Amino acid sequence: MAQDTSTPVDGHTFREAMALLAAPLTIVATRDAHGHRKGFTASAVTSVSLDPPLLLVGLSNDSSCRAALTAAAGFTVNVLGSHHAAAARQFASRGVDRFAGLGFEDWTGTDLPYLADAAAVLHCRTADLIPVGDHHLLIGEVTGVRTHGVTEPLLWHRRGFHSTREVG
Repeated sequence: MAQDTSTPVDGHTFREAMALLAAPLTIVATRDAHGHRKGFTASAVTSVSLDPPLLLVGLSNDSSCRAALTAAAGFTVNVLGSHHAAAARQFASRGVDRFAGLGFEDWTGTDLPYLADAAAVLHCRTADLIPVGDHHLLIGEVTGVRTHGVTEPLLWHRRGFHSTREVG
């Protein structure tokens, strides 16, 4: 159903429209003040600046990882390949050990968790945190990068997992 742009847009209508925007999936991970690993599946990640290298992560105020990420000095963004659908599901679930059985390692020097076989891993220093609506925009300065070859990305579209193979 078409929505007249002159009327206010409610959350449901906006969510339905955004479901049509394909987005790459990542796992954002950190450690809390007690050293416990925390992380979540994120589709709202984008580059912000090349000099200095900055990225943005959209973090819901309802996220179980919000407290850890808003207090952390750093975090990793793990870019998922099409073979990571199970990991994306696991990190989107509540009440489970999200890191169990997935091959996470610790970044030397900071002990930030990263997925060893991710297509790319961006190690970030927290540069800023901006409250916006029902989210926080977490800005990270990229201080390290690991890449593991070219792989088909895992995409989120219409509330499901897809690969570029399906799109092409």
